[in-house]
Amino acid sequence: MCGIVGYVGPRDARDVVLEGLRRLEYRGYDSAGIAVLADGELSAEKKAGKLANLEKVLAERPLPEAGTGIGHTRWATHGGPTDRNAHPHLSADGTVAVIHNGIIENFAPLRSECEAGGVEFRSETDTEVAAHLLAATYRETPEGPGRLAEAMRRVCRRLEGAFTLVASHADEPDTLVAARRSSPLVVGVGDGEYFLGSDVAAFIAHTREARELGQDQVVEIDRTRGLTVTTFDGAPVEPVAYTVDWDAAAAEKGGYDWFMLKEIAEQPRAIADTLLGRLGEQGQLVLDEVRLSDQDLRDVDKVFVVACGTAYHAGLIAKYAIEHWTRIPVEVELASEFRYRDPVLDRSTLVVVISQSGETMDTLMALRHAKDQKARVLAICNANGSTIPRESDAVLYTHAGPEVAVASTKGFLTQLVACYLVGLFLAQVRGIKYADEVGSVVDQLRRLPEAVEQVLGGMDAVRELARSLAGEGTILFLGRHVGFPVALEGALKLKELAYIHAEGFAAGELKHGSIAVIDQGTPVICIAPARLSPLHGKVVSNIQEVRARGARTIVIAEEGDEDVVPYADHLVRVPPTPTLLSPVVTTVPLQVFACEVADTRGYDVDQPRNLAKSVTVE
Repeated sequence: MCGIVGYVGPRDARDVVLEGLRRLEYRGYDSAGIAVLADGELSAEKKAGKLANLEKVLAERPLPEAGTGIGHTRWATHGGPTDRNAHPHLSADGTVAVIHNGIIENFAPLRSECEAGGVEFRSETDTEVAAHLLAATYRETPEGPGRLAEAMRRVCRRLEGAFTLVASHADEPDTLVAARRSSPLVVGVGDGEYFLGSDVAAFIAHTREARELGQDQVVEIDRTRGLTVTTFDGAPVEPVAYTVDWDAAAAEKGGYDWFMLKEIAEQPRAIADTLLGRLGEQGQLVLDEVRLSDQDLRDVDKVFVVACGTAYHAGLIAKYAIEHWTRIPVEVELASEFRYRDPVLDRSTLVVVISQSGETMDTLMALRHAKDQKARVLAICNANGSTIPRESDAVLYTHAGPEVAVASTKGFLTQLVACYLVGLFLAQVRGIKYADEVGSVVDQLRRLPEAVEQVLGGMDAVRELARSLAGEGTILFLGRHVGFPVALEGALKLKELAYIHAEGFAAGELKHGSIAVIDQGTPVICIAPARLSPLHGKVVSNIQEVRARGARTIVIAEEGDEDVVPYADHLVRVPPTPTLLSPVVTTVPLQVFACEVADTRGYDVDQPRNLAKSVTVE
């Protein structure tokens, strides 16, 4: 979950690493640190809190200029967010510096082993174990080219858990080594220089050429010897090369106060990009990578959608669409629970995993469990070259571009669109929908960017309402059918950003208990279905029920819906949209609302407390 940066090359590593950390701070902002290797010595600084705290220290006590450096921005797991627990961690003799993402599960016996050998630990972290082990192993490794990489391989064979490690050694001034197991790491290749990062945002300002690292691999980058990749056992590996299709400007705020506001505004373009090129010359739907035959997909008799957080809400909406279009039963599961309940899977099961980063650890472990049970796996992901797409049988990339704000917005909407495409693709392959029918729905999808643009153009009243409700302690959300997951997502956004107690309810369940929490003046945001929906009248009744108990009702309804007007204290209009696709437009006001409430309350919209963008620990 932490942000990792490494650099070897002719530039000043201090500048390159700090720039990379700024771009990765969304991955963790409990503390930050940097180490450089100059004149045969490692020099490091680290500081609790956001990166600005470290930058202040470096302005007062600058590190020496160097061509090799590593940096880290932390989301705390082992040990609290303090100066001494911040990365990098140095070995006792000061020769090794290590940064780490993930959890070393067997750190306790390894720590005891180090302490028995006379090592005095200076932190509470599992990472420090790796620094001491690597220094000791390096001393035992024969001299020669690749010595540090061999020491890293030997250490990694002893470690259990999920981890990315990056290390430098004072005796090898032009070298960095890194290792990954179930945790993200990519390599950037420039002109006579090399970069390491948790994702490509770390080095996109310098190069778009990247190399994928697979499971249980060690990479050595050296100014003289270049790039070398091996397995943990030392077998050589040829890494997969790819080119990043966005540039540094895409990760800048572009004049917005918050990245989240920029990303909300980018949603029409992101949806259009996700749809781009999906129809073939004969009108058939096309996915990015499908390593499954049509017969494999025809054999599917059950679908599981597995995801976490916001992606889970996208999966709940996917259930309605996939079942409607394919008539295949669909279950939606939290990835963190999926494999532990021992689900019934076989070769006729399709597991759809959704992850913005492609590195979500709960989802990755669920994917691997599904593969072990011989199920087919299709991934929906935004990050090209990440672990989840690589390990899946089929991939649909969302093409949302970089999403820096921790709370997902365009990531969610593009996941919805991708889920619709998956449902249509299955219906097409199984012969339930003909190409012209698929094309008709795709045409409806293609009208969504304009609809979202229209919604965004009318958000001034939502912002004003948000400011008026910023002092509330509780805000509730109601929805039915696909509106229920929208209610859950709206509540999650408000919890994530504004730290307000918020809950999403299935409106029909109100009378079964939850209506008891309605009090005089309680704000209740209601997502009304389309006027022609058979549930429309029922939701209007639900709105009346909460209003009769004193609720202050905020209703999101399509243009022309007059039935809700008498019961809405505040009315937010959205363009008429087919029922299954309506979450793409009804979610947008909830995003803007949550962002404005948080801003009014004085909170950091992009980096909410206790959260990180990519959850790479289980």
